[in-house]
Amino acid sequence: MGYALVLFVGVVAGMLSGIIGTGSSMMLMPVLVLFFGPQQAVPIMAIGAVMGNLGKVFAWWREIDWKACGAYAATAIPGAAFGVHTLLALPAHFIDLALGVFFVAMIPTRRWLARRSVKFTLLHLALIGGPVGFLTGIVVSTGPITVPVFTSYGLEKGAFLATEAAGSLAVYATKIAAFKEFGALPVNIVAKGLITGAALMTGSFFAKSVVVRMQASTFRLLVDGLMLTSGVSLLWAAVGQ
Repeated sequence: MGYALVLFVGVVAGMLSGIIGTGSSMMLMPVLVLFFGPQQAVPIMAIGAVMGNLGKVFAWWREIDWKACGAYAATAIPGAAFGVHTLLALPAHFIDLALGVFFVAMIPTRRWLARRSVKFTLLHLALIGGPVGFLTGIVVSTGPITVPVFTSYGLEKGAFLATEAAGSLAVYATKIAAFKEFGALPVNIVAKGLITGAALMTGSFFAKSVVVRMQASTFRLLVDGLMLTSGVSLLWAAVGQ
């Protein structure tokens, strides 16, 4: 029953992520934490995120801005590796608490970033990549931050979805390598990650047809609603431990 729920939520999360560029981790993490625990949920989601982002990259391959992707990934990759090392040293209870606080705090932070219509350059992407990569290594997903970062660079719709996915793909691949290096990636975790990733990838392909119809106001409400729901549920889990 648990795997069936993961598959169902994974397909829906993949569709949502394929439409607005983020949200899959926020939807799936509470489910993964519930069935597998927070320390297993993080590497499982890392594997799933790689496959989910691959789906978006394949769907929008021709629209990737490789310069923007390279500038962001150049610093985000080492940041993610350091973040994983920090994560594995933290107790499970703290992980739940940190995830919940992060998601809820991103609601006003994302809105604050969105109000500043600043045009980012490749240098800005490189400077932001390191801290965001580090946070991604700890809190699973920083999509609510990378969305305004890449859109402030001037990317929209398919170009935004593809470039953000390609950058995130490099970060999550680094996380998986780091988990393996630290012995936190046994076979059962890999299997669960592949199941999760297959669902995300399936959902991301279904999403392409509706991307051009998404209104900006609907996008903002979806992101905020996901962050609030996921953050509160993880905080509830932390309090109950």
